[in-house]
Amino acid sequence: MCSSPVTMMCFPRLSRVAVCGGTHGNELSGVYLVRELLKAEKKVKKKKEEEDEEPVSVQLVLSNPRAMQQCRRYVDTDLNRCFTHAALNGSPSDSDPYEMIRSRELNAMLGPKGSPKAMDLVCDLHNTTANMGLCFIAYSDSDWVCLHLFRHLQARQYTQRIPDIPMRYIHFNVARKESYSLDSVGKHGFAMEIGPQPHGVVRSNIYTAMKVGVQHVLEWVHFFNSGTVFEGGLVEVFTMVKHIDYPRDKETHNITAAIHPQLQVQLEIHSSLHSLLVLPFGRFKCDEMI
Repeated sequence: MCSSPVTMMCFPRLSRVAVCGGTHGNELSGVYLVRELLKAEKKVKKKKEEEDEEPVSVQLVLSNPRAMQQCRRYVDTDLNRCFTHAALNGSPSDSDPYEMIRSRELNAMLGPKGSPKAMDLVCDLHNTTANMGLCFIAYSDSDWVCLHLFRHLQARQYTQRIPDIPMRYIHFNVARKESYSLDSVGKHGFAMEIGPQPHGVVRSNIYTAMKVGVQHVLEWVHFFNSGTVFEGGLVEVFTMVKHIDYPRDKETHNITAAIHPQLQVQLEIHSSLHSLLVLPFGRFKCDEMI
């Protein structure tokens, strides 16, 4: 570790934040949470006006309405694979899948991706059937905003109401132009994925973990924009190494095995991820205080 003093970095305030649910229409914690936040939005705006506080603009988005209506992951193709540079900038066609059309609409709403007009922070909400707890999934292992956000949630787990579930920061090592998910549209972005939860249902403990997690994300943004200095430190990051498929029949390619009953709910992500420490990330603050 470097023994010299760590210089404090200053970043622009995060004025525009998006919280998205329903990118996959059968992952219902995010769908129900965004609906709840939309109902509460007017009350929050009124309160901020009464407190004479410059509000953070939080845009609440139900990403894939058709898939949500059908309670399916997607209608034509996976929306969360439609945000590469090539996909967003391709020539539109009448035969384009619904999700491809929707990805361009979302890019216009929250981006354009890679431009100064893009959202400062995009948080996309997901569920998984895997027993992986609460995970931040990001394309960078050196984005100080995401790293400090994650540390804030970790700290709040011990002092506040976040349920006692594992928290992990997962890094997908993908080039910026090839980043394919909705959260990549923002200047900073991550997916908050929480499980285990079966598709098409809502489990109260998983929903509560997501709700409290999003509350603390917005809390951190408020602290940051108010000029709070965040001390540096270490974050354990898991980087994707490889995908491990089920055994398959050589001729039909059908799956020929299942998870052992004793491992069904116990399996976690360590088998396909490599753990490392980010050393170090340092002190930083907003350089445009309210």
